[in-house]
Amino acid sequence: MEKAYLEGHAEGRAENRAAFTLRVLEKHGIHVPDDIRERITSCTDLDTLTLWFDRSLAASTAEDLFVESPEAPQPQAGTDQA
Repeated sequence: MEKAYLEGHAEGRAENRAAFTLRVLEKHGIHVPDDIRERITSCTDLDTLTLWFDRSLAASTAEDLFVESPEAPQPQAGTDQA
């Protein structure tokens, strides 16, 4: 019984994060195509949904949620970065 409760609780949290992510995009006037809406609403990983929510705050398109940011360039050995 407790396992079912916890699974339901996690599912509810995922649904809420997905809904908030979509709401941010909509409030920013960003069109969300059906395939992206489905990808967001079908995701159950809370870490992924949190990442997408964070990205939605600065997104200019719905596709921006899924773009991996390039790693910062590493300083070359023997150079002074001061």
